[in-house]
Amino acid sequence: MERRLPALTAVLFLASALSAQTPSVIEHIRFPLWAELDAYPGLTNAQKQTAGEFDYPVERIKQTAPFLIAGMVYGWNFTYTPSDKIRNVAEYFSFSLLQEQGNELEQISYSDPWIENNTLNCWVGFTRTPQMIQSYNFWASINHPPIHGKGFGKIENGFDGITDATKEALKDAVRTYFRSHIKNKPKEITGKVLIRGQPEIGIDSGQYIVQLDFFLETVRIIPYTLY
Repeated sequence: MERRLPALTAVLFLASALSAQTPSVIEHIRFPLWAELDAYPGLTNAQKQTAGEFDYPVERIKQTAPFLIAGMVYGWNFTYTPSDKIRNVAEYFSFSLLQEQGNELEQISYSDPWIENNTLNCWVGFTRTPQMIQSYNFWASINHPPIHGKGFGKIENGFDGITDATKEALKDAVRTYFRSHIKNKPKEITGKVLIRGQPEIGIDSGQYIVQLDFFLETVRIIPYTLY
């Protein structure tokens, strides 16, 4: 039986209407986002027998959208230690928000839902404040090179799979950039990034695939002490 969204809360989107939508990331952020209609077996959400038919994908979208938009309007700090077998150093990477998340993200909108390939899809929208627009234009200057990365996360980990894939995408972007710009492996690299384009999330072989473009600001490169 075909699954339909409740008439009072949603309208199925026609293909012709979809083609008229345009992703945007500067003044008015707007991009499509999706979540599986059914939770991965074993997840806590999948075991809630009293949950409504669309509660799981709606909850997932409302977790993912603020996480990604925070990376688009605030940006992230990162710390990266490349692996070094000679020194017996393991690779390390961490990231966190550049600033405390404000209540501005409560203004995120979710519109025009539709169902496709067993997923609930919708358009996510957010309007930057004048300060956020100014910040984006600063990041878009020539001083912040663009970088790109791809990461993977397990579907069975739910929302954590999305965050894992995002972390891997950021690490991949940072690692690729510095490998081509630094001759000798450093002890540690710290920096900042801002998501500069439309986030892309897909699925392949039981894993989420997240692809992201960033603006990069290098804060500090610590070399190993010469000896």
